[in-house]
Amino acid sequence: MEITLTTPALLFPALSLLLLAFTNRFLGLASLIRSLKDRYATTRDQRVYGQIRNLRERLILIRNMQAFGTLSMFGCVLCMFLLFGGYMDAGKYVFAFSLLMMLISLALAIREIQISVKALELELNDLQEDAGK
Repeated sequence: MEITLTTPALLFPALSLLLLAFTNRFLGLASLIRSLKDRYATTRDQRVYGQIRNLRERLILIRNMQAFGTLSMFGCVLCMFLLFGGYMDAGKYVFAFSLLMMLISLALAIREIQISVKALELELNDLQEDAGK
């Protein structure tokens, strides 16, 4: 397989958008955690505490999503540097590493989305229970 200097550069827009999306998810989660913490402090509602536990797991996943996405971007830059220096074989391996890091980041994103949907289902169940009373 022939790899050129522009090959890893093709991932830059995708990686930039992914990292931006991950950061937005992180900021939304941080805001939600702060509001739930205040709500739990006043009500001591166990449902709120359960949501906070769920958010802790999501927070760890988002941190790892960002880390692997950043490693992927780092690998792409390093790959370009190696290709520019004429180290084609090393560049190929580093590019493969970048793709693997991106794949892991995306897999973590899928898991985080599943947990997020589960949390929303709990909210909807609570709403239905409250409406049924």
